[in-house]
Amino acid sequence: MPSYKFQVTTSAGQAHAGVLTADSAGAAAAVLRKQGSHVVSIQVVGAEEGGGLMVRLKEINSGRPKQKHVLDFTTQLAVMMRAGINLRLALEGIAEQTTHVGFKRVLLQVKGDVESGKQFSEALSRHPRLFGPLYINMVRASEMSGSFSAMLDRIAEYIGQEIDTRKMVVGAAIYPGIIGTMAVGVTIFLLTFVLPRFHGVFKGKEHILPWATKFLMDLSGFMVAYWYVVLGVAVLLVGGVYAFSRTRVGREIFDKAKLTVPILRMMFRSLYINRSLKTMGQLVNAGVPMLDTLAITGDVSGNVYYRRMWEGTYEAVKTGKRINQNLQRTGLLPVSVVQMISAGEESGKLGEVLDEVSAYYAKQLKDQIKAVTSMIEPLMIVVMGVVVGFIAMAIILPIFKMSQVVK
Repeated sequence: MPSYKFQVTTSAGQAHAGVLTADSAGAAAAVLRKQGSHVVSIQVVGAEEGGGLMVRLKEINSGRPKQKHVLDFTTQLAVMMRAGINLRLALEGIAEQTTHVGFKRVLLQVKGDVESGKQFSEALSRHPRLFGPLYINMVRASEMSGSFSAMLDRIAEYIGQEIDTRKMVVGAAIYPGIIGTMAVGVTIFLLTFVLPRFHGVFKGKEHILPWATKFLMDLSGFMVAYWYVVLGVAVLLVGGVYAFSRTRVGREIFDKAKLTVPILRMMFRSLYINRSLKTMGQLVNAGVPMLDTLAITGDVSGNVYYRRMWEGTYEAVKTGKRINQNLQRTGLLPVSVVQMISAGEESGKLGEVLDEVSAYYAKQLKDQIKAVTSMIEPLMIVVMGVVVGFIAMAIILPIFKMSQVVK
C-alpha cells in the first residue's frame, strides 16, 4: 500500500504532520477524520518531487501548461460528469491520458485534494496560474447550484473563445512583424556587407559624394568597426523597453498608446470591451455575486484603464449605486453599450444583454483585425521600399557623378 504525507489540525487547533499507509488518499483522509482531525493536505509520498529527477526534467522540457491543456481538461471533465462518472475517477482518468508532465502533476494534486475532502473549487484555487478567478468562481457557483457539467461547458466555451481571440490578435501581428524583420535585416546586410565594398571606390572623392552617401558610409564604417557596441546597445534597448513595459508607469503608457494610436485604437477597444463584457456575462449567468463579478472582470480586462473603470464600478456598486453610473463617467464604453447594460440591469436580464453585446464586439473585433492588417501590410512594404531605395540611390548617384567627371 502507498504511503501518504498529511497535514492536519487537531480539535484543539494545533497543526500536525506525518505519514500513514492506506489504500488511497480517500481512505487515509477517512482515518484522519475518524481521529477527530481536520485534513489540510494529503498526498502520496514522493509526489511533491514529481516522481523523481527524470520526471522533473521531462516537466521542464515540456514547458508550462497552457490554456489549451485547461480547455481539453474542462471539455473531457464535462463529458465525464454528464456520463455520471465520479469526480475522483474522472480526474484520475484524465490525468492518466494527459501527455503533458506538468499538467498531469497538477491534476494529480487536484485529485489528491478532492480525495482529502476539499471542494473541487478549493482544490483548483491552489493553481491560480492555470485556473484563474473566473474559472474558480464559476466552479464554486456550480457546486452551490448543482449544475456542474453545464457550467463546465460554459467555461470550456469561454476558454475556447479566449484562445481564438488571442490567435486572431497574434496572427494580425505576424505578417507586419515578418516584413519589419526583413526590412531591418536587409538594411543591416546592406550597411555591413555591401557598402564596405564601395569604400575603396569612393576613397579620395568625398567632395563629390552626396550627403546621403557620406552619412551611410560613415554609419557603415561605424557598424563594421564597432559592431559589438551596436549589438550591445540594441540588446539593452530592447531589454530596457521590455523591462519598462513591466513597470506601473510603463504599463500605463503602453496601455494608453493602445487606446490612442489611430490605426490600432479601434481594434484594441473592441478587444477590451469584448473580453470584459464576455467575462462579466459568464459570471452573471453563473450566479456569481455582482461584487465578485466586477472584481474578476477588472482583473481579466487586459488594460490598466479598463481595470480602473471596473474597480471604480465595484466601489460604486459597493456603496449602493448602479453599474451604469460609473461606466458613463469613464467614457471607455460607448454610450449605447452603457444604455444596454442599464436596460439589462433594470429588466433583470443583464446576463443575456452582456452575452449579446460581447458577441457583437467579437464580430467587430474580427472585422477590425482584418482592416488593420490590410492597412499595415502596404504601409510596411512602402517603408521597406523607401529604406532600401534610399540606400540604393545613395550608392548609385555618386557612381553616375564619377562617370560624368571621367567623361
